[in-house]
Amino acid sequence: MEVLNDILKAINGEYTAIACYELLANQAQNAEIKNRILEIRNDEIRHYETFWHLYISLTGKQPTPQITKQCPADYKSGILAAFIDEQETVDFYHDIARSTNNPVIKDAFTQASADEQNHAVWFLYFMNHH
Repeated sequence: MEVLNDILKAINGEYTAIACYELLANQAQNAEIKNRILEIRNDEIRHYETFWHLYISLTGKQPTPQITKQCPADYKSGILAAFIDEQETVDFYHDIARSTNNPVIKDAFTQASADEQNHAVWFLYFMNHH
């Protein structure tokens, strides 16, 4: 099932984002931006847990999440990478939602896609207010 590979890819993407956004939050120049990045990170944790449970319900097995990309070391590059990743993730999640007839999968990825679009807007704001 291709959807299982997509869910696994999503789990890895969320796992990677969770790690990277913690680093970014610690590099933020003020508490307001730090807190916003941590809120975004909490959304990613929620997506990760949702996709994790989906994977287990479909396979009966636990996924083994992996970091798929290195986080850029400096804040500015990290914010740009996060923005691009969020935008690409919106498209990826839309594709998954469109390609399935499973209402649980469709709903999970539609909801996550909306969050990712919101995150992209925030990262764009951070890029312009560095």
